[in-house]
Amino acid sequence: MIRMSKLTDYAIVVLAHLARADATVTAQELARRSRVPLPTVSKLCKELSRAGLVVSHRGRRGGYSLSRGPEAISMAQVVEALEGPIALTVCGSPGAEPCGIELSCIAKGTWDPVSRAVQSALRALPLSEIGPFRVGRDAPVTALPVLSSP
Repeated sequence: MIRMSKLTDYAIVVLAHLARADATVTAQELARRSRVPLPTVSKLCKELSRAGLVVSHRGRRGGYSLSRGPEAISMAQVVEALEGPIALTVCGSPGAEPCGIELSCIAKGTWDPVSRAVQSALRALPLSEIGPFRVGRDAPVTALPVLSSP
């Protein structure tokens, strides 16, 4: 089964709530809105900041905001920030270590088109399209459904 980790799933939920915010949002407020535990929100915000998807603001009105509009952040960028390169097999990942049968493997290239299709689909899906509601000030703030099972 192919699936994202729970952390990536939670990151998408947190980012979707940030996309709907009027201003910077504290980690505590993101945790309240998203129902994702505060330690997890804090960890995710640091990772997403490191990946350039989120900006951390210091000071009295500090918190987090998206680094750019939600229409300019793809699901591929989110997945890669938390999971690494998108590939169905380890041998299809950039910089992967040889597995021992790589030279004689007849399946090695078989998964490449599938990996490229998944990458393409995730690149084409912007954060602004995630969730049952549109991005904007009048959009309701509700929890998003969990995308993967535990």
